[in-house]
Amino acid sequence: MSTRIKISKDMEIEDLINSLPDSVVYLMEQGIRCLRCGEPIWGTLESAAKEKGFSDDEIQKFMDDLNKMAARQ
Repeated sequence: MSTRIKISKDMEIEDLINSLPDSVVYLMEQGIRCLRCGEPIWGTLESAAKEKGFSDDEIQKFMDDLNKMAARQ
């Protein structure tokens, strides 16, 4: 029986990617990180999104979407 992860805005990007590898594509599509071109993956989901100018509502949507992805895993 696997344990479902809970995505939060305080989750470290590195932990998110290790727990939910499909999040890489999602994050890149949102413009949060360019992981394939060498941009560091340190920091939280919230800090990464804020650096790119996303609002609190948009960050909540990212968490909702990522939690749905995790639930399907």
